[in-house]
Amino acid sequence: MFTKEDIAQIESRGSNPATVEAQVERFKVGFPWMKIAAPATPEKGITVLSEDAVREAAEYYGKAEIAGIAKFVPASGAASRMFKDLFAGLEAANEKSDKFAANIKSFAFYDPAVFTSDDAHDILAKTLLDEGLGYGSKPKGVLKFHKYADGEVRTAFAEHLVEAQDYMRNADGTANLVVTISPEHRPLFEAALAEVKAEYEQRYGIKYNVTFTYQDKATDTVAVDSDNKPFRKEDGTLLFRPAGHGALIHNLNAVEQELVSIKNIDNVSNQRMLPVTAEWKKALMGCALQLRDTIFGYIQQLDAASGQAIRTGSIDIPAYTFNNVGANLCATPECQELCNEIETFLNDALCITIPSCDTCEERVKAIREKLNRPIRVCGMVRNQGEPGGGPFVICEKDGSTSLQVLESVQINPDDPEAVAALKSATHFNPVDLVCCLRDYQGNKFNLLEYVDDEAGFISSKSYQGRELKALELPGLWNGAMSKWNTLFVEVPLDTFNPVKTVLDLLRPAHQEQ
Repeated sequence: MFTKEDIAQIESRGSNPATVEAQVERFKVGFPWMKIAAPATPEKGITVLSEDAVREAAEYYGKAEIAGIAKFVPASGAASRMFKDLFAGLEAANEKSDKFAANIKSFAFYDPAVFTSDDAHDILAKTLLDEGLGYGSKPKGVLKFHKYADGEVRTAFAEHLVEAQDYMRNADGTANLVVTISPEHRPLFEAALAEVKAEYEQRYGIKYNVTFTYQDKATDTVAVDSDNKPFRKEDGTLLFRPAGHGALIHNLNAVEQELVSIKNIDNVSNQRMLPVTAEWKKALMGCALQLRDTIFGYIQQLDAASGQAIRTGSIDIPAYTFNNVGANLCATPECQELCNEIETFLNDALCITIPSCDTCEERVKAIREKLNRPIRVCGMVRNQGEPGGGPFVICEKDGSTSLQVLESVQINPDDPEAVAALKSATHFNPVDLVCCLRDYQGNKFNLLEYVDDEAGFISSKSYQGRELKALELPGLWNGAMSKWNTLFVEVPLDTFNPVKTVLDLLRPAHQEQ
């Protein structure tokens, strides 16, 4: 399949031919559809917090023992999709490009020294091209999103710094941010940081520790043509593409802190919205820590109960040393009662059911395996018709069930039950996550062990006008976290203010009032 030149190209990227061959084979066989048991709703699968519960969760976060906190911000790639309609407007005016030009003075990046003409085409050119702001080739993080009454202008990245000082402050007065970027954009991000870092540190009494990290090229996937043959560029070399945000599980795996907040670079709003944003982010972190401590307690109780059950004479067999123990494990009433309690908790809180087991030994092992996993709490907003994934209860291969975020491309359009579940979904995934990355003994989980490799998908793309198929790795908040313990919590729509297109910046959440 591959020439010597191909192999050299593959290995230069940190990959190997066997991996790329497996990617080509995946295009041929596809990915299995996710089997949906039901949409996650407030009736089953989505927790709706009362005002008291929100306050209690935030207070729990403020008092809990945590081995460090960090904010993880996916910010890779250019903002080309944000300006798609404007680029089209350079060729032929359209409704959205006309609206943009008519409202140019309402954008934070408006500068009369740059926009010297009222001509719509000129305004588009000055926005997108290097003769003006060059926004068409820059990453979202360094674009000016908000302008304030006192004249201050903030990029999306700057707004994340402001947010971090509020709800991601460590006890020592630091705030840790891990920002995933493209290598070619590093100078832009470093300049954006340098522009505000000293001022914000003095203003807010904080010290920022910002780490820029790259999506590893070894995680890029090969593209194929319509015949599922490796796609070749005009010079004959293979075309590799970034494999979606799922590749960022490697970056998240490198984070040292225990509690991590994940929020996309474009999901920020005017600072007047910060109180509600911070309130709910603290509540989500409190929920994650409450869940962490409950699970840790159950694991310790389970170890103690099972250890007692296998005590033989004066010899103590360590908990979960199963050799020759057989079905007598957890045969005590105390262990049996505890297993029942844990299974009820898993089902009620996390929609996790335990697969059928033939012995008590198998049951305890299955329960413990379900408990001892990374934790994620995902904020969910009421469905407003935004494109993207949603929360579902799915059937696992082992016969159990779990909560998962699914993209529409993972749902079989020819399955009436799956389509009905999709249509009856009440909530949308805004990518507002809190993660606990350490186990009950304080050790870091290896997050790569909890990825479902079968949960990726294939998408249609183009390269220089030629159609191709691209392979998306299991998404960061989809298949890459498939084997995590998951809690869905309803959050207010006010906390979700993404900027997917430039016209979104005209929405009230991004304008000074």
